[in-house]
Amino acid sequence: MNISACIITRNEEDNLPRCLESIKDVVDEIVIIDSGSTDRTPFIATEYNARFIRHDWEGYVAQKNFALQKATWEWVLSIDADEELSPELRGELLKLKQQSPEPVASGFEMARVVFYEGRWIRFGDWYPDRLVRLFRKSRAKFAGGAVHERLEVEGAVEPLAGELHHYTYRDLADQQARMERYSTLWAEAAHQEGRRAGWASSYTHAVARFLRAFVIKGGFKGGVLGFRIARLNAAEVYLKYQKLARLGR
Repeated sequence: MNISACIITRNEEDNLPRCLESIKDVVDEIVIIDSGSTDRTPFIATEYNARFIRHDWEGYVAQKNFALQKATWEWVLSIDADEELSPELRGELLKLKQQSPEPVASGFEMARVVFYEGRWIRFGDWYPDRLVRLFRKSRAKFAGGAVHERLEVEGAVEPLAGELHHYTYRDLADQQARMERYSTLWAEAAHQEGRRAGWASSYTHAVARFLRAFVIKGGFKGGVLGFRIARLNAAEVYLKYQKLARLGR
């Protein structure tokens, strides 16, 4: 069971070494699709013997599908530069590689856990964020909008133990900057699809998101931090629908 790791990058010198260190003994090939890094990202890729391919940014979906086209092996591990395999998940993947014959499943899903303000967040609607990240490329493709791509897999998907560690935000300023950027991309894509929002939509959707995160998904278990995460998630939803409403005027 040979595995190609596929990663898309742009100025990921802070995250990439951690990611590559966690996968170097698990995968048989590392393919990095870069959309114009100006930092040390290319040099880091070289240090880990990765295939580094420059490709102008076309959006998350197109970029990740391009990476699949460049993968040598049928099995692909799709991982982001700000993620790493936990030791338990590494062990699971190594066991899979030793199986004979290869697994019959089309893909494997794993839980992703966010590292935020110095701790792992295992409450609220951030966890468990179960994602299919190991799959047969002949049976899968990325689809979706401008912000959140999704993987479509034909065939059975099985769970893996262990977690995918996600170092998503550097600090509050980074989180707020992403909220602004992603909410704009989402609103523009929704507007192009013909969606519209009234003046009250931003409030109702934001309240619903907060209640889902803090009450239904157990964000209250995180105390003050759980409340703050739920509030920021609600604020992003508010921005999305505010911007969509403005585009429709």
